[in-house]
Amino acid sequence: MTDQEIAELGPAFARYLERFRDCFLQKRTAAHFGTFCRGLLSDLPRKSVEPIALEAGTAVRTFQEFLTTAQWDHDQARDRLQRRVADVLAELPADDRGTVGVIDETSSQKWGDQTPGVQRQYLGCVGKIDNGIVTVHVAVARGTFQALLDADLYLPESWATDRERCRAAGIPDAVAYRPKWRIALDQWFRLRENGVSFDWLIFDEGYGSKVPFLWVLGRMGQQFVAEVPVNFSVRRSATGRACRADELQPARRTGGWQRFRIARKTQASAVWRAKAGRV
Repeated sequence: MTDQEIAELGPAFARYLERFRDCFLQKRTAAHFGTFCRGLLSDLPRKSVEPIALEAGTAVRTFQEFLTTAQWDHDQARDRLQRRVADVLAELPADDRGTVGVIDETSSQKWGDQTPGVQRQYLGCVGKIDNGIVTVHVAVARGTFQALLDADLYLPESWATDRERCRAAGIPDAVAYRPKWRIALDQWFRLRENGVSFDWLIFDEGYGSKVPFLWVLGRMGQQFVAEVPVNFSVRRSATGRACRADELQPARRTGGWQRFRIARKTQASAVWRAKAGRV
């Protein structure tokens, strides 16, 4: 896009943010929300409090207070966004793959012990166990359209059982530990209530290994494509012998499998081989 095209988006983006005006009690808080959204969409190298505030000409301390103490109706804003995306999806042209929901996590390294949910845990951003936080997300893709729909902090059990620590970090007593698959399932139910439906859900083995999660999706008629661990137990029939997934579908001798080239935005294309089988 040209600089002029980007500049012309300003009024339209302001009108879009007005949809969320009544989620804020004060006009000043809503203005900070607009500043924050523009900062996240900017080309700033670091999109944290200080760079966004300085770029917008806002006092850093004021902007910090907006993010930490300002009160606004997050649930209402989230539901409004999801209903808006449901309307957009209904207007999009048909697509061979349909509407795909993507369940995944985002992690961030954190140094210290006061950030809500921080502890030593597996962080995908570094590919190892380290000190940080994890959030669970649901996104949607239909054709070239992509949008993030929901996000929740994963609160580890070590935090949930230490209510004094939670209160010191501003975590309400009603917020308890939920396994990541349960967070994702709650998000999926919430999206259904707001009019968003998926032809397919996709997720990795962190969720594909959780049988209760798969069972509920199956009972609800939601189709999905999931990774499972190599030691996942499967059967060829309801009364057949149980065996490991990699015993039924070994990764060797894949010469006759169908090949797919997967384009990626930030890395070279990946080649996957696939074979279908009923279990």
